[in-house]
Amino acid sequence: MSEFTNVTAVKAANIYYDGKVTSRTLKFADGSTKSLGIMLPGEYTFGTELKEIMEIMAGELDVRLPGESDFTTLTVPCSFEVPANSSFDLVIKAPTDYCCSYISE
Repeated sequence: MSEFTNVTAVKAANIYYDGKVTSRTLKFADGSTKSLGIMLPGEYTFGTELKEIMEIMAGELDVRLPGESDFTTLTVPCSFEVPANSSFDLVIKAPTDYCCSYISE
């Protein structure tokens, strides 16, 4: 899916790591939430409250998911899942375009 319709966009940006990671929150009529953002080169750790599905549309990155000791280089476009109440590490090598879906279970 390359676009979303009938959504509410939250005006304020989510800004992390001194502006190197930014996103905007989208709210859907069914109550679901997604964020669309850009990550600039760097190393980042993110924590989750809900399960997340990260879709990577463009960029170059490595990911280390919960329970893994090594990073995996991803080939974009791609997606990966992160369990609720966990954290994951990213090494962003080139500006990376992403969509994060938050899954209430």
